[in-house]
Amino acid sequence: MRSKITGGETSLLFTKTVLNKYEVKYYKCNETGFIQTEEPFWLEEAYASVITKLDIGLASRNIYLADRASKLLIKNFKHEGLFLDYAGGYGLFTRLMRDKGFNFYNTDKYCPNLFAEHFSLADLPAETNFELITAFEVLEHLPDPVEEIKNMLKLSDNLLFTTEIQPEKIADFKEWAYLSLETGQHISFYTTSSLAYIAQHLGYNFYSDGKFLHMFSKQQFSHDILVPVRESFLLRKAKKFVKNTEEKIYGKTKGLLMTDWQYIKDKLNK
Repeated sequence: MRSKITGGETSLLFTKTVLNKYEVKYYKCNETGFIQTEEPFWLEEAYASVITKLDIGLASRNIYLADRASKLLIKNFKHEGLFLDYAGGYGLFTRLMRDKGFNFYNTDKYCPNLFAEHFSLADLPAETNFELITAFEVLEHLPDPVEEIKNMLKLSDNLLFTTEIQPEKIADFKEWAYLSLETGQHISFYTTSSLAYIAQHLGYNFYSDGKFLHMFSKQQFSHDILVPVRESFLLRKAKKFVKNTEEKIYGKTKGLLMTDWQYIKDKLNK
């Protein structure tokens, strides 16, 4: 099988059971480390429910990303410009960003725009160009990543996106929850090398926090704008004091996100 990133050779890594019934082969690009499934014949079945039962982190993820993106846009881009959330699902991120004052629109060919109705790509003139587009938790779904990314970049010179970077050890990769075997929707898995390869191939600069958040941009910044700046010792100490004080007053609670995720995963595997 040829690499979906370079067109070069791949190596067969292993076989996994997808959707609890299909034995699927996984291949690794010999040049970039990118990992892909065999041609995904099961996608129509996998997308019977566009938002999967296991994606219970959707709301908290969008709240986090809205906060992160708003700070990034104010510091580094024309924040009064037009923005687009590509494959933005039900429009939750678009709604959150509009509530923060950013002129965001949503597009998704599979999901109705429930949260940001009337602020869809279809509501804008044809050939609209955007200051920046976002594509959160999209790239791991793409059967043909390079071509789809090209389509995104026709709309803007700046693409801010998320996808989890592979674990370094293949043993960890085999047990990686991001494989999402129960849902069958994740079929492309990236290394920073593979993302850098795509950026260079398409003529863009590549920025990354090395874990989750990444950017392709025509702009050349003096530093990697996605790497968080370490706060001063005094500020970190003050935040810790406030957190400890709040826990003493209100008590310490632990979120149920991962507990709920495991509960649903176990039910799907029965």
